[in-house]
Amino acid sequence: MDGTELRTWRQKWGFSQAKLSKTLGVSTMAVAYWEWGHRRIPPLLPLALEALEHRLKTYADGHIGKVPAAQKTA
Repeated sequence: MDGTELRTWRQKWGFSQAKLSKTLGVSTMAVAYWEWGHRRIPPLLPLALEALEHRLKTYADGHIGKVPAAQKTA
């Protein structure tokens, strides 16, 4: 995953950099630096995003479970 792919994923799921950073437990600048290519994206970030995406889809489908930090938009 590169910065452009991260930004595309984030925007697709309706996350601001600040909201994604809070959800992941990192600083907003960490997300910005990853997207800008100033810092290497952690190897486990794609897995974390996959798990988050699964939670968002599950929540959107109306399944009972913990409400994710953000909701999918459009």
